[in-house]
Amino acid sequence: MTMEGGVVEQRRERVEHVKKVGYAPKAIKKKRCRNKIQRCVEPKVPRALQELFVACRDVFKGPGSVPAPCDVNKLCKILDDMKPEDVGLSNRLQKIFSAQDAAKGHLMEDGVKGSPIVTYTTIYKCSKFSLCLFFLPATAVIPLHNHPEMTVFSKLLLGTMHIKSYDLVDPVSSHGSPPHSQPRLARLVADNDFTAPCDTSVLYPTTGGNIHEFTAITTCAVLDVLGPPYSKADGRDCSHYKEFPFSAFSNGENSVNEEEGDCYRWLKEIEVPENSQMDEIEYLGPQIDDK
Repeated sequence: MTMEGGVVEQRRERVEHVKKVGYAPKAIKKKRCRNKIQRCVEPKVPRALQELFVACRDVFKGPGSVPAPCDVNKLCKILDDMKPEDVGLSNRLQKIFSAQDAAKGHLMEDGVKGSPIVTYTTIYKCSKFSLCLFFLPATAVIPLHNHPEMTVFSKLLLGTMHIKSYDLVDPVSSHGSPPHSQPRLARLVADNDFTAPCDTSVLYPTTGGNIHEFTAITTCAVLDVLGPPYSKADGRDCSHYKEFPFSAFSNGENSVNEEEGDCYRWLKEIEVPENSQMDEIEYLGPQIDDK
């Protein structure tokens, strides 16, 4: 074998050795690195979520203010078009929710009782407004509660939910509000089932069903826009209520007759109910760009 032939054989051996120990050609190595870098890049904020944030920043002026009708329409239009994926609820997560509903149904058939806990997470919060997500397992309840001096937009993203809501007939009388222990007459605004996708519901400080209750028929996800958010320090603490039939108490000076009684209830403020427990979790969905 000549010298030249020996060099060729040695080179072949080196190449074979390189392939055996698993080293990849440079071109492949570069491609893998690029893929690795791409996986580390944070996902972009969905356009709808960012658009909602920008609109809220323009619409909500702070405590004591109520959005103008044109601004309400603007927010409703954005929320009506929003999908679960816009807040990080993937198809896989939606399937998990469906599986949980099925499991819950089997447990109820077997006579196993439980108290499903509502979970919530905050997407964004400032002194003027907040964006929150609520997750309700099937049969979970957010009991009757109010939203003092607040305008709230609720968008059902997933599931079927029963919503019951009321407005106080006399939210603030000329002599001030009655004592908390006294029942107050309220008009029924809604008592219906809603299934996603559906229109956004809006409540105002004294109208639109400011006092409401959510009952999940299937696992549900609700996006709430609150302006301004709850604040105990600023007098916007959440109050809970128990309802009584119209015939339970005297009508007093109110001009509601017995025939209209089906549309009215008495609401009495109560301590925080046991089934109002909620667990807060960290928001891991797309992050809003607030700059």
